[in-house]
Amino acid sequence: MKKLKQYWTAEALEKDLGDPLNPDNPLSYKRVIEIDESEEFPHEEIRWLYDWKLQHYYIPTDCGGEFTSFEEFVAFVRVLSRRDQTIGIAFTTLFWSFLNWMAGTPEQKQKLARFIMDDYGALCLGYSEKEHGSDLINGDLTATKVEGGYILNGEKWPINRATISGISFILAKTDANGGPKCLTLFMVDKRQLDPEKYYNLPKIYTHGVRASDMSGIGFKDCFVPDSMRLREEGDGLELALKGFQITRMLCAAFSHGAADTALRTTLGFAVNRVIYNKNVMDLPQPRRTLVDAFLDILICDCETIPAARGFHIIPEQFSVWASVVKYFVTVRLEEMVNSVYVVLGSRFYMREEHEFGIFQKLLRDNSIISMFDGSSIVNLHALILQLRPLTKYRAKRNSRTMSALKTRLEAIFSLEKSVPPFEPNNLELFGRGMDDSLQGLEIALDILEGLKNSDEVDPEILENLLMLGNLVLEELNAHDEKISQSKFEYGHDQSPELFEIAKKYCTLHAASACLHTWLYNRSILGEFLPGGMVGVEFTPITANSAAAALHSI
Repeated sequence: MKKLKQYWTAEALEKDLGDPLNPDNPLSYKRVIEIDESEEFPHEEIRWLYDWKLQHYYIPTDCGGEFTSFEEFVAFVRVLSRRDQTIGIAFTTLFWSFLNWMAGTPEQKQKLARFIMDDYGALCLGYSEKEHGSDLINGDLTATKVEGGYILNGEKWPINRATISGISFILAKTDANGGPKCLTLFMVDKRQLDPEKYYNLPKIYTHGVRASDMSGIGFKDCFVPDSMRLREEGDGLELALKGFQITRMLCAAFSHGAADTALRTTLGFAVNRVIYNKNVMDLPQPRRTLVDAFLDILICDCETIPAARGFHIIPEQFSVWASVVKYFVTVRLEEMVNSVYVVLGSRFYMREEHEFGIFQKLLRDNSIISMFDGSSIVNLHALILQLRPLTKYRAKRNSRTMSALKTRLEAIFSLEKSVPPFEPNNLELFGRGMDDSLQGLEIALDILEGLKNSDEVDPEILENLLMLGNLVLEELNAHDEKISQSKFEYGHDQSPELFEIAKKYCTLHAASACLHTWLYNRSILGEFLPGGMVGVEFTPITANSAAAALHSI
């Protein structure tokens, strides 16, 4: 695993954070529980991460930072979220800087890079409003054009790090007539504002992530200069939606961190607890629960990690893939966390017992991940609008498109292949019917057929993989037939049946990702490790575990 350089940063962070059971270590379970109980923002812990220079990995190299790939990014955010999602989320509001790396001028990029790296600057995102939620176009915060800039009026709520941040990305209405070009995005540096013209809303007390700066921000006749506008007037909605493609996928890292800790802390209990004269781990039902939980993590690894790589290779397809990851991974791992607590028994509910009560905290914290940056319904709706183009494109594939697709699949799924620099300008609002993972399923099955002539894979396991892979293909063909015969439904009044179809598509997508991940990494990741995740590294997947994952799906 040492040759997988993209995991070195996460490994170094894991090492320096130390054992979370040692109360003296940074972000120990004891300390994060104390922070949660106090509901006070973790300034000291956030400072430790800045001193470690983690903020540099949010900034592209051409702006002086050390960001190289989203695969590396997902790995270290996952490590951070294993210790505490509150701190992980609070620090990772820095990923909104990608709006600037996408759309900013050279001057705006350099200003933000220096603010983050040198000033330990924090960011927030002001999209949602109390009366409108995710209905961005109908928001009430306005930006009225005046000489040299704009006058902002209105409020954004609820916003993470709205109060404790220096720069806010604010989406404002610049055209009262509405429509898709009515919004403009501003990178508002609060240090340059008249302090009498903006204000912070009170802290919101929440069920989980209690120590977060969850609040809001308001403006009253507040002047912002033209230099704070990102791109052109009217480009705000497009930038917002493209930014969501990045952050929705990256949210999966928060879920992975919580799932890792949930499984590990429960497993630690199960292997040491004796009841009915037996070790809990030796009882069939608890053992099955924990094995299923491990498979859930494997499945979601196979969806999240290639997606992180895919940003560098097929960014134009992420209006689909980001929605799949944000729905499938966050929901699946939320269900996984909710399933393993039965093994802990009453201890899952206690605020002090078993590893300082970390489980009850992560159970509360993790429940928000599937909701923010677009809820499950929002992401399924985004996918529904693209199901018909996906079906049409798949029907029109030919030998030329399949040959190119095969090349891309290896680049996306093989962890030993380097990825090119991320090109944010290649993000598209609609994927034009392309989805390499599912549309390359026949390629995966052909490779499996070819393995029959080698002794690389146990024949019984290979047949199992082929059987399950062909079952996924049958389901995909049935899905396409259903879509091609259905009526297209416009707007937000989609039927419940279409939401179920979209959920099924996500499941099929994850199944194909499991197959591709094993195929393109079967010779480089070593033997399967029964203990599961080791350190921060991607778990090696054998044919046996790949088949089990497919069967679990």
